[in-house]
Amino acid sequence: MGTDSPRTRRHSALKFLVGLLVTVLVLALVAVGIGWWTVQRSFPETSGRIEVPGLGRAVTVYRDDAGIPQLVAETSDDLFFAQGYVHAQDRFWEMDFRRYVTAGRLSELFGESQVGTDTFIRTLGWRAVAELEWEKMSDESREYYEAYAAGVNAYLDSRSGADLSLEYAVLGLQNAGYEPEPWTPVDSIAWLKAMAWDLRSNLEDEIDRALLATELPAEEVAQLHPGYDFDAQPTIVGGSLIPPGGAAAQTGETGETDADARGSLDATTDDGDDALASSAPAAPAAASSALESLRASLDALPELLGPAGGEIGSNSWVVGGELTDTGLPLLANDPHLGPAMPSIWYQMGLRCQTVSAECPWEVAGYSFSGMPGIVIGHNATVSWGFTNLGPDVADLYIEKVAGTEYELDGVTRPLDIREETIAVAGGDPVQIEIRATERGPLVTGLTDTFGEVASGYPAAAGLPEGEYELSLQWTALSPGRTPEAIFAMNRSANWDQFRAAAELFEVPSQNLVYADTAGNIGYQAPGTVPVRKSGDGTVPLPGWTSANGWSGTVPFDAMPRLFNPPAGYIVTANNAVEQDRRPFLTADWDLGYRAQQIDLRLREHIDAGEPITSEMMSAIQSDTFDANAARFSTVFAELDVDGDAAKGLALLDGWDHRADADSAEAAYFAMFWRALLDGMFADLPDGTAPVGGDRWFRVVDELLDQPDSPYWTNEKLGVAGRDAMLASALDAAWSEGVDLMGGDSDSWRWGRLHTLTITNGSFGESGIAPVEWLFNRGPWELGGGSAIVNAIGWDASQGYTVDWVPSMRMVVDLADFDDSTWINLTGASGHAFHPNYTDQTDRWAAGETRAWPYTLDAVQEAAVNTLQLRPAS
Repeated sequence: MGTDSPRTRRHSALKFLVGLLVTVLVLALVAVGIGWWTVQRSFPETSGRIEVPGLGRAVTVYRDDAGIPQLVAETSDDLFFAQGYVHAQDRFWEMDFRRYVTAGRLSELFGESQVGTDTFIRTLGWRAVAELEWEKMSDESREYYEAYAAGVNAYLDSRSGADLSLEYAVLGLQNAGYEPEPWTPVDSIAWLKAMAWDLRSNLEDEIDRALLATELPAEEVAQLHPGYDFDAQPTIVGGSLIPPGGAAAQTGETGETDADARGSLDATTDDGDDALASSAPAAPAAASSALESLRASLDALPELLGPAGGEIGSNSWVVGGELTDTGLPLLANDPHLGPAMPSIWYQMGLRCQTVSAECPWEVAGYSFSGMPGIVIGHNATVSWGFTNLGPDVADLYIEKVAGTEYELDGVTRPLDIREETIAVAGGDPVQIEIRATERGPLVTGLTDTFGEVASGYPAAAGLPEGEYELSLQWTALSPGRTPEAIFAMNRSANWDQFRAAAELFEVPSQNLVYADTAGNIGYQAPGTVPVRKSGDGTVPLPGWTSANGWSGTVPFDAMPRLFNPPAGYIVTANNAVEQDRRPFLTADWDLGYRAQQIDLRLREHIDAGEPITSEMMSAIQSDTFDANAARFSTVFAELDVDGDAAKGLALLDGWDHRADADSAEAAYFAMFWRALLDGMFADLPDGTAPVGGDRWFRVVDELLDQPDSPYWTNEKLGVAGRDAMLASALDAAWSEGVDLMGGDSDSWRWGRLHTLTITNGSFGESGIAPVEWLFNRGPWELGGGSAIVNAIGWDASQGYTVDWVPSMRMVVDLADFDDSTWINLTGASGHAFHPNYTDQTDRWAAGETRAWPYTLDAVQEAAVNTLQLRPAS
């Protein structure tokens, strides 16, 4: 019997390889097919008809090419039911994840890694406060929240697992058998606590001052925390410092400012220098270890809510009709928040088929998925925008604690102690103990590394031995009426009704700008703001005396407001409300660089006799002028340097100080700025490194006029004096530019360093590359920067990547709402790979906007999908 020839063997081997390849390809195609089916199965139905149990009458859902839904219903209950249903269609995983965050139950989803976060949230008691707010709510508002929850649950009844969202398929690999619970109204309300936490005013500044005070004298702490420059920057109520023609400071045009009410409540506003010092000047170890741990916990927690940064704020301004091309107001808003996937905002319209007292809704704008109503936007008569007012609404106290008791006015009192159980996926339950004084919860000891307070304060402080801990008093820990404010705002028809709605908006305290179709513009600051018995809230105070603490809150009628000011426009950008403000609101305003540039851009058009247009408003939102860079240009002009520093100055020569994405100069200046901060402030206490925003603009600005300040000396770098430090930073920046972008500076651009990757809030930082690939998107190369109108911020202590952004942009035209424009950071859909997942991001990055149809005719004309939700037979 013969053997196979080489040719036969080669043929057999080739046949085997072909078969193997075909098998691999088939398996790959099957895997792709299964994967694509898994991805697409959660995409919602957006056209046709769906019978929905629980719905009273039919609701029509129109969606445009961006997937933006506009809902038309016959009754209020059906409208909010449908809003809950549609939110769940597009964003239920986001909603589900958020409620686990706000309830302190993330460990049930992701295991023991989240026990520390859950402990922190439960210590603050967000969910418990939301439950109290639900109990206090009016019957009408409860009805709307219940209708919304019923709509969410109707959608949950129709789908489960990966049919709801791709994230559930991924979660199932770790936590098999998880099933979402029914939605409740309290799940909706609790999300406001997370937003209040993101906008919690100056708590980090308070910690920073206390940490600095452990190593620096009071005057240096004050130098590193400069106050608002009222002589140079505009205030909201005081208005512009630029007179017509730009010749001299403008004064006296404040409109209605409630001066009498302001003077009737004069809260104590001591500078607070002795607050921490008098309690423990010789005890930095005891105070600082707890504060450093608290700072670390505060910095980590917002990552779950969307990455946050010290520069979080917003821009919002309104221009009266006498200054616009239409004869009616224009209103602009772009809130600055941590970038998140999907965007924190969900745009939609809510409309009654026939607007009446029983069904009064005709509103469009930006909502939060998981909450009924529209947070920012307009109805048929009124438009409004938000920026963070930023009052000081949270204080830390140093408490004398011994065992289960604490001291107050020389008397020991029992701590309020409760125990809770944290369920842990794949692990044993964890028992935690939550302790509180009458001021608020104790926030030391939340983790093993958190707040190991010394066993006793140093004898030099004159304090008895014992345990010292930190308690937190925060306005959001008391039940309020904010959940009802949204409904009142959505149906307000004039200034008085709008102010009545604003009075309900207690936490977080905001700057509200207003415009209406009658031509009026206005500003109102609402919110619960404490009145302090002593100090100004800038540093922790001793908690063992009732001489410290809050005596009440600022009455609403004493909060600042404006109505039709003579200037014809109002600008808010987290800047100070007005000089010598009484009642006292805060010592830690945004320092006004964005407000100043917005004001300047508006005045340029006004002084030139150019009517303000919607396009001008959008262009201002994208303004990239860097006031910090402009300040340095005068110093650079007199600087004598050589080598790489000279190359850097040559590159900057003639720069217009705009931080555009394609700017080589902006890239080099950012590297210089980061090197300068590191060189000047490397010896500050741990946890106080400069992030490089408006506060540090001002600190360095003042030091530039003090060339012999010790901050210009760095022995490790071998430099002494201002000019030597500047030259050193210029050298270091050039070297870094060559390392990062090559030797040809003509090819450098800011966007190569300043990139945005939008990260999924739950799985986006899992550490598992394929999972992150599924849900994250980017990078995008961006311009802008910290304390710039186009506030695409970065943290100089970490690098150049983007940390916070204009989360959306809108310009509302009160002359014709259909001419209004908007853009969202990502897209309407929360489903990875859906066409509307990130379909708006390219346009957002380019500073472009979209049309915003509002009237029913315009909505129907723009619709590419129409879905009718019908009552079940």
